[in-house]
Amino acid sequence: MSKLPKKHQFLDLSDYGRSLGHWIATKLENTSLTAIHVTTIFVITGFIAIGLLLKGYLITSAFFLLLKSVLDAADGDLARL
Repeated sequence: MSKLPKKHQFLDLSDYGRSLGHWIATKLENTSLTAIHVTTIFVITGFIAIGLLLKGYLITSAFFLLLKSVLDAADGDLARL
């Protein structure tokens, strides 16, 4: 995580989704979708991941968790554009 001093940095899987999140944000910049819409979608995606995890669909749940991280990065970038 580059925002922290070197001695406090840690592995954050959401950092791997930042470039794709930025790409999504630039594609959404001139549309009617706003950062709050993307936030809503990532919250729903997170709940889907939890439901799948509880039902034992580990790989599908992992996919939705990664998608949630990408959308989380996208909403932050979209809000800053």
